[in-house]
Amino acid sequence: MRRVVSELTNKLDIGKISGLLDIPEHSIKGALKRKTLQYVYGKQDIFRFDKPVSSVEGGTALFLEPFEIVRGFPKISRTLMLYPALIKHFSSCDKVAVEEKMNGYNVRVALIGDKLVALTRGGFICPYTTEKANDLIVRDFFYDHPELVLCGEMVGPDSPYVPKTFYNIESLDFFVFDVREKNSGNPVPVMERRKLMDEYGIKSVRLFGEFGVRKAHDAITDIIKGFGDTLREGVVIKDPKMILPPVKYTSSLSNCADLKYAFEFYNDFGRDFFFGRVCREAFQSVEWDENEESALKRCQELGKSILLPMISTIKKKKNGERIAENVQLRVKSLETIKEFEDYLRLLGIDAVFEQPEKIRNEFLVRIRKIHQSTNDKTETILGGQMWS
Repeated sequence: MRRVVSELTNKLDIGKISGLLDIPEHSIKGALKRKTLQYVYGKQDIFRFDKPVSSVEGGTALFLEPFEIVRGFPKISRTLMLYPALIKHFSSCDKVAVEEKMNGYNVRVALIGDKLVALTRGGFICPYTTEKANDLIVRDFFYDHPELVLCGEMVGPDSPYVPKTFYNIESLDFFVFDVREKNSGNPVPVMERRKLMDEYGIKSVRLFGEFGVRKAHDAITDIIKGFGDTLREGVVIKDPKMILPPVKYTSSLSNCADLKYAFEFYNDFGRDFFFGRVCREAFQSVEWDENEESALKRCQELGKSILLPMISTIKKKKNGERIAENVQLRVKSLETIKEFEDYLRLLGIDAVFEQPEKIRNEFLVRIRKIHQSTNDKTETILGGQMWS
């Protein structure tokens, strides 16, 4: 296999890649040497940027046959103090477009040769998401616009990454929030993109409206508060022309839901999740000018989100249970299940697949994703090991 990878690496046209990505050849050669640009084992010959290199986003994928580049999705900055951030960031704009930030997982869908493929944020082709994309997206769009990439959110209960039930989606659905060009990654303006999706019957994330920059913070605050007790995640605020990069703003309930998930598997996710989300809560409380009662309620919800799932995890381990996350897939082909099992193994994820259950013309398979670090840490502490 090393020999095959070496031969494929030699096939890379470094000069062509350098020109298309607008970075020096030595940066690409250095990325190959450091394995920041690495070959991905699978049905298609593909290299991916594991991390950003120069101006190239992490998750950027290079397909060899046919040669195509699908740029990684740019990281979106987050605003904590809404009003001053909008005034500063969008100073050159008259207005901003506000769309829903849906609670799912980020997917880029592109036509490579005659195959429609779905890439996760990291630049891997997910076989399960690819099957779903082929069911959900009309191919006419890609026949007419093969140079474009659909960037969207896969949302619903049958998600192997972020299963959510509150969108009233039966299985899994795809909502476009961005359309970008291959190679350059240049985005299509907001309203042009939404019109294009409507023409082909492709779903878009919800548009709350366009607002003057100096009035947008009031509208966005009302939108976030209007989510109420639902677990809708937040909003993404965009320059309608997509010249300036977007920013995002999330709800308190979404922050707490993230923390609840993270601290159930505290040694796998907890530390990374904790600090930023606590900061979001503090700044939002100040900007909303909360009284002591409201601030205390926020503190209580935050504390419950952290401690209760962690306590539950420790009790489970004490009772001899294996700490795992339960997810499910719904597929048409049993081959997709096998490919997804191999895909998780490639990512280093330990998972136990139950026997598929036939439901009408599909197969439902339940999966237990084992969080080994939390299992090991909890077991050793219960056995008397010190926290270090």
